[in-house]
Amino acid sequence: KFEGLTADVLANEALGFIRSHAKSRTGKPFLLCWHTRAPHARWLPVAPEDMAPYKGVDVPIPNPDFPNLDVPRVKRMTREYLASVRSVDRNVGRMLKVLDELELSQNTIVVFSSDHGYSMGHNGIWHKGNGHWVLKPPPPAKPNIPRGQRPNMYDNSIKVPTMIRWPGVIKPGTVVTQTVSNLDWFPTILAMAGVKTRAAWKLRGRDITPLLRGQRPTNWDNTYYAQYSTHHQSRTHMRMISNGKWKLIRDFLNPTRDELYHLEEDPAEANNLIASKTPSVQEIVGELHGRLIARMQATGDTVHQSR
Repeated sequence: KFEGLTADVLANEALGFIRSHAKSRTGKPFLLCWHTRAPHARWLPVAPEDMAPYKGVDVPIPNPDFPNLDVPRVKRMTREYLASVRSVDRNVGRMLKVLDELELSQNTIVVFSSDHGYSMGHNGIWHKGNGHWVLKPPPPAKPNIPRGQRPNMYDNSIKVPTMIRWPGVIKPGTVVTQTVSNLDWFPTILAMAGVKTRAAWKLRGRDITPLLRGQRPTNWDNTYYAQYSTHHQSRTHMRMISNGKWKLIRDFLNPTRDELYHLEEDPAEANNLIASKTPSVQEIVGELHGRLIARMQATGDTVHQSR
């Protein structure tokens, strides 16, 4: 049993590991995977100092004019969410301070990332890929989709924040614009540690250290692909592929839920073009669909055969 707030308890354990390793004076490398849990819902309770900047504040939200959006609820949740985010920020600050105090900062790589994105009123929903409508009233239920549910593959759900500090390698202010994914962490961290991968390993991720070093490979594929089958609350087989300009989403269990977005003109993914009869749009659907099926086949994913 641990007493205290989850964000602080987990941070204390992580800090204890770092201090213990430094005290051992072995000089050996270490690897710490520290999962904060926050800001996953529920966001409260948080420390008073983390809630203080947002208490009673009329926080801005992304689309207050979205039809039937429950604005007071979204603003309340946003305050709680930001306070939870602050609890993470505060504890990351504690970690960086300890690395400085123990003189470990200059030979320690720090990676800050996440496992999924989040919506807070975006497109009328909150939460992540297994989203919930935050409308008054929510749309009616559909086959396999209970009332109140909005399973989705919006960019807000699948894109994640990432920052890396690699002293002596990554120049401060470096921004990587190429597409990378969580599949890339394994080969990347091995490369950072000087460990070679083996040809026999079935690695689907890529070593991104060339990008971190400032290189710009001309053959880098910026396509991004994701899959998400929900089996509780809603039932779906969602698959998504995007070339950065256009994005196709198929729900192979519920074909009426297919979506197409022109991200260059509609980054908020508000205008579903899947029903467009425009030949150029249908050509894009065909091209993306082919690439989607190829990705699925490469991993033995057969849900498309159910259509």
